Amino acid sequence: MINKIKLGSSGLEVSTICLGTMTFGEQNSEAEAHSQLDYALERGINFIDTAEMYPVMASAQTQGSTERYIGSWLKKSGKRSQIVLASKVAGPNSRMHWIRKGKTDHDAVNIRAAVEDSLRRLQTEHIDLYQLHWPSRNLPIFGASVYDPRKEHASVAIEDTLAVLGKLIEEGKIGHIGVSNESSWGVCEYIKQAELKGLPRIVSIQNLYNLTARHFETSLLDETCHRENVSLLAYSPLAFGQLTAKYLDDPQAKGRLTRFPAGWSPRYVRPATIAAASQYAALARAHGLTPAQLALAWCYSRWFVASTIIGATSVAQLQQNIDAHHLALSPELVAAVDAIHARAPNPGQ
Repeated sequence: MINKIKLGSSGLEVSTICLGTMTFGEQNSEAEAHSQLDYALERGINFIDTAEMYPVMASAQTQGSTERYIGSWLKKSGKRSQIVLASKVAGPNSRMHWIRKGKTDHDAVNIRAAVEDSLRRLQTEHIDLYQLHWPSRNLPIFGASVYDPRKEHASVAIEDTLAVLGKLIEEGKIGHIGVSNESSWGVCEYIKQAELKGLPRIVSIQNLYNLTARHFETSLLDETCHRENVSLLAYSPLAFGQLTAKYLDDPQAKGRLTRFPAGWSPRYVRPATIAAASQYAALARAHGLTPAQLALAWCYSRWFVASTIIGATSVAQLQQNIDAHHLALSPELVAAVDAIHARAPNPGQ
């Protein structure tokens, strides 16, 4: 069975593997989604993560389907009390004009509307962990790596965002709050404003972490979150499948990197990312592991990762991903991983 861990300063006990659901409604049908949810629960996973904008890739035709599939499963299974349910409110993005007519900032009107819509789709009265999918302010995210002050724009003050989240907690609609795609400054500011204004404290951060993207290990985030008791929920541990080596073995393999437009998520198809993935794949195979096993076992074994968010397009794939939890990496293998990282640091960040 999968271990449980306390999420930050909350009372939530979550499995160290979290079922990510962004494929539900795009790559997975409702029946397939239900099968994955059933299997995850059978294997001891009690933590389910979704978002109002899912599935990926985002579109007006499918938006909200992921939550609806989870909601129909909750109603059918009657197992709401057995899971910790997490969802996310979209940040500002004018391209997603189908979500509240493009008004997706972190103000009171938008957050309240997002929560109410998610509750309806999920067919529940309460979301255990509610997260801000990406910041309101200017910040390099989703493959951008350089902060550019010239891109500054009007944004919602963090204390205002915390205030509405606090009211939703008081109303019982959400339980705890977290951030996603955040920086060290953002984490510190959320904590500072919570302490200064008596507002709810964030308990988690959902950020990118995998063999090709280890930026979280720096003191900018790792130390900040450790000292402030903010748990990391690591997403994309397989780098959109690049770390499984399936695209190395077959460039036309089925998956997001061939299903979606080539430029949709460029960090996963950079030459440096592909080259690093090739080295990690060779290392895994030399040690009798599949590339996916190495990539997942790496995330599962890191002391600062509270829960690793995994996604799958089949129950068989989900089983393999969960089974990697029981693999132990030798000190020699960890040293070899670090040696590759030293030669090619964070190409997929």
